[in-house]
Amino acid sequence: MSPTTERKVHQGRNVKRFREMLGMEQKALANELGEDWNQEKISLLEAKEEIEPELLEQVAKALKVPSEAIKNFDEQAAVNIISSTLHNTSGLINYFPTFNPIEKVIQLYDEKIALYERMLKDKTEIIEKLEQMLLQK
Repeated sequence: MSPTTERKVHQGRNVKRFREMLGMEQKALANELGEDWNQEKISLLEAKEEIEPELLEQVAKALKVPSEAIKNFDEQAAVNIISSTLHNTSGLINYFPTFNPIEKVIQLYDEKIALYERMLKDKTEIIEKLEQMLLQK
């Protein structure tokens, strides 16, 4: 691929990646999107290369991620960036990182805790919604 060729981002695949990173099932995402949605429609959505802007906004809101993240995340570009930061110009691995590894571990630990707290909050909200639905019947 030449440097001037623009890589096409597969938005549906990105929806799937973010959904899986959040530990969310397709049924749960369908539930967040409303009554018109089911697991099969989520599967079809995740197969689409490009998602309509209004729908993309709804999905991003349901996943609690910026729509720009879904639009622009390119796995190959991320791999290339990571690869270029791990190697110096001679192609050897840089064994002398410019960051403190302990600080990185702490940062990752804090991010993981924040993610678990958000997932727990989401789970609590889903349980509350289900309880409300049961009370309405």
